[in-house]
Amino acid sequence: MAKKKLKIGVLFGGKSAEHEVSLRSAENIFNALGKDKYEITPIKINKNGKFKLDIFKNFDVIFPVLHGPFGEDGSMQGLLKVAGVPYVGAGVLGSAVGMDKDVMKRLLRDAGIPIGKFTTLKLGEKITFEKAKKDLGLPLFIKPVNMGSSVGVSKVRNEKEFNQAIKKAFEFDTKVIIEEFINGREIECSVLGNDKPIASVPGEVIVKDDFYSYNTKYINENGAIIQIPAKLSKKSIKEIQELSVKTFKTLSCEGFGRVDSFLTKSGKVYINEINTIPGFTSISMYPKLWEASGLPLPKLLDKLIELAIERFKKEQKLKTTVN
Repeated sequence: MAKKKLKIGVLFGGKSAEHEVSLRSAENIFNALGKDKYEITPIKINKNGKFKLDIFKNFDVIFPVLHGPFGEDGSMQGLLKVAGVPYVGAGVLGSAVGMDKDVMKRLLRDAGIPIGKFTTLKLGEKITFEKAKKDLGLPLFIKPVNMGSSVGVSKVRNEKEFNQAIKKAFEFDTKVIIEEFINGREIECSVLGNDKPIASVPGEVIVKDDFYSYNTKYINENGAIIQIPAKLSKKSIKEIQELSVKTFKTLSCEGFGRVDSFLTKSGKVYINEINTIPGFTSISMYPKLWEASGLPLPKLLDKLIELAIERFKKEQKLKTTVN
């Protein structure tokens, strides 16, 4: 008798500014999932955030491929948890702190993980260019706190750019982060697992543009070169992998995550951020790094589904009453 196929719902689109990236990631996942073992249904959320809520109960596992707010920030994860459906990736807490660059960096700092200097501004608060320059140096990076794919991010060298960048970042969020510029190689590492996460080989983003912007990532094909694996010493590889796993665990992440870091000329590693639903397009780092580590995309997707079911079963054993 043929084994019953698992019903997988691939959830994509959404209200975020990263809607288009989500579509490309979902298509790649849909094509790579084994049709012999899964019954796959695409679930599109339109740009207004509309979709059929009652659809979730029909699935064994939901695979959220939603980048940015309303999908990667814990809101969808909370909905899926309340609906009682296993889902791929970080839970409510890990998703929320992984999305909020301010809270994320404070947790990393508290855990003794090396990060760059930063300050945050809430809507209505002000900071002068001179104060930011004195505290963090130049150039600076200004970003919306809750956004990914470099949306709303600016590199700032003077007061005019500073004021424009603050205004631009506040268009996407009510909280803005100002970060020091770390002059280093951009290294990315994929992490996989629940209680015992493991790290892939690291890869390097060699940026030809001014910085790794949304345009460089998704539009200008010649803006950056991806080198997998990164050309690094054994010592640096080990340190990046260990710090990536420590970051993943510190931020209560599960399933998968891509940890981005900087490696300076002196060999110091600084963690930049984690991405709890990394891109899954045909050229995205997360699946490419696992492929280079000996785990091709179909097997990687199998593992992510297994991890979702494993966590769900563990949570189902918890008591919900005191009697």
